[in-house]
Amino acid sequence: MQAEIYALEQNNTWVLVDRLPDKRIIGCKWVYKIKLKIDGSIERYKARLIVKGYTQIEGVDYFDTFFPVAKMTIVRVLLSMVASRGWHLLQLDVNNAFLHGDLNEEIC
Repeated sequence: MQAEIYALEQNNTWVLVDRLPDKRIIGCKWVYKIKLKIDGSIERYKARLIVKGYTQIEGVDYFDTFFPVAKMTIVRVLLSMVASRGWHLLQLDVNNAFLHGDLNEEIC
């Protein structure tokens, strides 16, 4: 949990402000997961702080939605290019990723 809070602070994910009387508060919760090694032993404990987005009301808390995803056809094309050209392929495990976008609404 400490590592997650540190990463959120380092990425300037939020700004602490006094509660605004005209804004609804959207809660958050911790989600825990135990990552296992291939032999079944414990590798590490993970914790993520997530927002309870299901409490939001369209037209009040948000107006548009956008969720970027990688299409499997693109992944297949990239893998076929790597194989056909004999390129070396490496895997990167991202510890903490943030998608930054411009928000026109204030979220509390």
